[in-house]
This record gives sequence, structure tokens and C-alpha cells, in this order.
Amino acid sequence: MTRSAMQILITAGPTREYLDDVRFLSNASSGKMGYALAQAALEAGHKVVLVSGPTALAPPAGSEFHAVETTGEMYDKCVGHFPECDGVIGAAAVCDYRPRERISGKIGKTGKPLQLELVETPDILAELGRRKQAAKQWVVGFALESRTPRENALRKLKAKGCDAIILNHPSAIGSDESRIELIDKGGQTVANCIDSKIGIARAIITWIDAHLARS
Repeated sequence: MTRSAMQILITAGPTREYLDDVRFLSNASSGKMGYALAQAALEAGHKVVLVSGPTALAPPAGSEFHAVETTGEMYDKCVGHFPECDGVIGAAAVCDYRPRERISGKIGKTGKPLQLELVETPDILAELGRRKQAAKQWVVGFALESRTPRENALRKLKAKGCDAIILNHPSAIGSDESRIELIDKGGQTVANCIDSKIGIARAIITWIDAHLARS
């Protein structure tokens, strides 16, 4: 058991943004990292609210599970549950854009190019960062980056109001292993880890318990 049990909101998996009734924009996220974090948090004695996009994974026993599809649905669930939680770990790989309009039915071929207009989806982590009660809640984000990774992670750390951010690499998508750099609120690297996702998840939860948990 940890020194104090928390209720932790965790997001996991991809989201989908529909073009029509059968086609959607998404990504290859498996949800493994988010589900591993949920398992590690439960092992550490915490309560978990897991909000997940579509995956092939079974929710860890003991978690409060909420299945969603779109970024908007995940946003609504997170905003609704965050006030009752001590902190959030945003591990989901949400779609940053959605089609401006969803076509009813199925788009048929016309022999001509199809143009799509995309608009930004809600920024879930940034919204939770704005809403957090600084003395009571914390926010930990993930930054999956390939170009100027550390610079982008530091930018997200500040822009989203995070207390820490976890930098990982696209090679982690779908894999059982990953490598991460844990960066604290001051921009300092406090851990580098190459391990299985459950091993990394346990290390992250241990660090949160030591540095972010309110006694």
C-alpha cells in the first residue's frame, strides 16, 4: 500500500472521428500503456477511473471502466469525473482533428478526388490542466514525439498545465515494451526507463506516489 490511497483518472487507447457511418480517422494505439498504468495503480492500492477508446484489451479488475469512441466523448467523461479524482494520467492517443461534417450513410466513389475539411478536437489534457485545483490535484501527460522530441514535450508540459510529462516514441505503438523519459514540472529529467509497459507503469506510479501524492 502507498502512504495515501488516491483516485486516479487514466485515459487509454485511440479515439475515432467518423467521416461517414462506416469510415473513421484514428491511429494504431493499442491502449497497452494506459491499461498497464491502471493495473499498476490498482496494485499500489489506488482507485482507478479508466476512460478508454476502442481496444482489444480487458479492463483491469477493480477499475471503474468507461468505454468511449470519439475525442468528444472522452472529453465529456474526463471533465465529468476529474473533480472526484486526485489526479489524471493522460495516456490516450486522441485524434487531434475530426471532419467538420460527418456524412450520413456511406460515401460512394465518384471518380474524382475527395476533399476533407478537418477541424481541431477538444484538448482534453489542457482542459483538465486548466480545471485542476493546484493544492489538491495533479496532471501527468504523455508526449509521443519523433521530431525535436524533448523540445515538444517541454512545450506541452507548460501549455497543458502538467505537473510532469512522459516523453515516448512512435515505436511504442502496439509494442509490449517502451522507452520513456519522465520530465518534472521544472523541465528536469527525473527518470529514463526502458522496460515492459507494465514495468514502466509501475515506475511511473511509484514516482507519482513519491512526488505528487498529497499526504
